[in-house]
Amino acid sequence: MEIKHLRYFLAVAREENMSHAAEFLHVTQPTLSKTLRALEDELGKNLFTRKSFSIKLTDEGMLLRDRATDLVAMADRIESEFISLDDITGGDIYFGLAESFVIKYLAREIHTLKQRYPNFTYHITSGDREQVTEKLDKGLLDFAVICEMPNTEKYEYITFPEADRWGVIMPKDHPLVKKKSIRVTDLIGQPLLCSEQSWEKEIKNWAGEHYSNLHLEGSYRLAYNASVFVKEGLGIMLSFDRLVNCSEEIGLVFVPLSPRLESKEYLIWNKHQTFTPIAERFLKQIKASF
Repeated sequence: MEIKHLRYFLAVAREENMSHAAEFLHVTQPTLSKTLRALEDELGKNLFTRKSFSIKLTDEGMLLRDRATDLVAMADRIESEFISLDDITGGDIYFGLAESFVIKYLAREIHTLKQRYPNFTYHITSGDREQVTEKLDKGLLDFAVICEMPNTEKYEYITFPEADRWGVIMPKDHPLVKKKSIRVTDLIGQPLLCSEQSWEKEIKNWAGEHYSNLHLEGSYRLAYNASVFVKEGLGIMLSFDRLVNCSEEIGLVFVPLSPRLESKEYLIWNKHQTFTPIAERFLKQIKASF
């Protein structure tokens, strides 16, 4: 199985049309069709359901798409890493980031590194802890930022200088806006939006004996999307301060939790990881800064 053939497969899976994929890949349609047939023969499974004007992935095709995406990304990364070994002015670093206001510290360090190494390029993947650590474990990322204490048997880490403060984001006309802080008893009976991981960990620990009385209306992974649901009256949102726009014109308000609840942020990387030269420089720089 060749990486080039997986690229062909992913193009067809994305375009859902053989001629469009062939045009994108700059190959003839017969060549592309022959390659995909050979791939199906090699795996012993049908990867597509072919129709008159389009093709769809089978269940086996969906599985290959997920695996091939990681394999092709890894191949691209290996190629760029070896190219960058002789580039003393740049290279690539791959980050997986949880949503947090303290990402500003990472951005400042990237900006500083960019000034020193103008050909340096950074790549950002956003997601929750589960998503970014999965990519880190697969070797698709150099570093990840997560909001819970990392597993020290697997990862090295640096703690960010600030912590994120938890609170409730709600419409400006919500009755709870009048409060200076929100206690757990204020949330009983309210439709709550929260990330699934935080609901089962941080919020559960904070709420204590009242946790079972709270109602999770919906879970989210992207704070902005959840804030739209709040604006549309679907619930109120448990989130970090300064994660979404709560200005007057937006019509949302942040009120902190009481007792105070904070989450520290950690920059993590795999133990015994072999870094590219530019990643080594970044790690040395950020260790000195933090």
